[in-house]
Amino acid sequence: MLTRKDLMGPWAGFPVAWNSRQMFDEDKYREDLARTCAAGVPGIYTAGSAGEFFAMEFDEWQRISRVTVDICKQYNTPVMIGVTSTYTLGAERRAAYASEIGASAIQVALPYWHPLTDEELLPFFKSVSDACPGLAMTLYETECSKRTLSLEQHRMIHDITGSYLAVKATVNTIGLTEAGCRQLSEFINVWVGEHELSRLGPDGANGCASSLVYMNPRLMLHMFELLEQKKWDELQPWTNQIRKLFIEGLAPYFAKGLNDASVVRLMGIASGFLGMEIHSRQPYTSASMEDAVELRAWMEQHTPELLL
Repeated sequence: MLTRKDLMGPWAGFPVAWNSRQMFDEDKYREDLARTCAAGVPGIYTAGSAGEFFAMEFDEWQRISRVTVDICKQYNTPVMIGVTSTYTLGAERRAAYASEIGASAIQVALPYWHPLTDEELLPFFKSVSDACPGLAMTLYETECSKRTLSLEQHRMIHDITGSYLAVKATVNTIGLTEAGCRQLSEFINVWVGEHELSRLGPDGANGCASSLVYMNPRLMLHMFELLEQKKWDELQPWTNQIRKLFIEGLAPYFAKGLNDASVVRLMGIASGFLGMEIHSRQPYTSASMEDAVELRAWMEQHTPELLL
């Protein structure tokens, strides 16, 4: 099992390559994934929001997961597979398959069609953890699951599974508060967005499911060196640049209705690092190549340091 020490730094929250017919483009995916591993990222994560787990069938999820593990093994890069499902058996099946194909860890969010009750929480996590003994587990805590967790609930999940090692904290969850991050980091790692690293690094944040690491891997790896060295004053200008990108540069694309998966693919293509096509799966709105050209022009003017 991976340890907390392994689940640090900018793990690449990787998007899926779809072709114009909305089908998995395995060749492009393999090329982009290999390029990302070769850049020296500490780990790859897919089948989360950026990996569009919500827009694929189980057999497609199996194929993409298998290809991801295959490429990552060639580079000795740890790989974490998202196993989120709307029901326990679905998450168990995915967790067991991730273990079978040699994944290093799983990430799971709470079932999201109906919010789980307090009584349902611990049995769910215990069942998923038991389905993949020996694999580390991380939690994707998101309001998309229609509920958030308390500090004590995080602690109980950690204690009952023995494999819960990190949480991806998102908006309005305890991990994005200074006190909550500090308290959680006593027993699990806390992953936050790149723009939050200088604010929450002093309180224990030490990782992220990064969308910028396959936009500019050299920069993101440098930022985590600064975080590890606790050089907050040197880190903050970089997080300020990223915040500007997120708030100003990407605002027009979110206003168009693009979701997270469409936007992270847009960023990687705009930087020139990703070679995959820009398509998202319907019914979700895709970015266009014109969007990529516009975003790059905006970045060249406003945040040139974030480009390759």
